[in-house]
Amino acid sequence: MASDADLIGRSLNGDVDAFVEVVGRHEAAVGSYLVRRVGRDAAEDLLGEVWVAAFESRRSYDLSYDDARPWLYGVALNRLRRFWRSRPPEDLVEDVTGLATGWDPWSAVDLGMDARAVLESALMRLKPEEREVLRLVAWEDLTAADAARALGMPAGTARRLLSQARAALREAPGVSALLKDRNSAKEKHR
Repeated sequence: MASDADLIGRSLNGDVDAFVEVVGRHEAAVGSYLVRRVGRDAAEDLLGEVWVAAFESRRSYDLSYDDARPWLYGVALNRLRRFWRSRPPEDLVEDVTGLATGWDPWSAVDLGMDARAVLESALMRLKPEEREVLRLVAWEDLTAADAARALGMPAGTARRLLSQARAALREAPGVSALLKDRNSAKEKHR
C-alpha cells in the first residue's frame, strides 16, 4: 500500500486519483476533528474547504513524512481560524443547546455533565497553544511530534506545551477532585 507521501507525490505528477485516495484515508478523522470544534453543520462546509486547500497547497507537503494526517490537521486548523475570524463575536460562543440532547435523569449522567463542565472550564483556562496541542494529542490521537507538524512548531515546543497543559489541568479547580472521584469509582468496580 502506498504511503500518503507517495500518493501526494503522484498527484503532483498529474495523478488526481492519488489525492482522492489520501482524502478517502483521512476524511473521517479530519471531519470528526472539525465536528468537535464547530459542530456538524459548519464542519460539513469546512471539510470541503479543507480538501480544496490541501489539494491547492500539496506542493508544500514535506514528502519525507509518510503520514499526511498531521499536515491535514494543520490545513483544517487554518480553515477553522479563517472561519472563526469571519464570525460575528456572538457566534463564537459554542451552541450549548445540544448538550441537553439525550439527557438522562440518572445521577451518573448528572456527574458526567458536571465532569464535562469542569473539564471545559479547565480547558478554557489553558493558553490557546497548549489547548491546541492537547486537543491534537488527546482527541486526534497524534503524537506530540505530529501535533507540532500540524501546528507548524518545533517538536520540543509541542512537548513543552503538552506538559504545561497537563500540569495546568491537574491543578485546575475541580479537576483533581474529579480525577480522585473517577479513580475511587474504578477501584470500587475491581
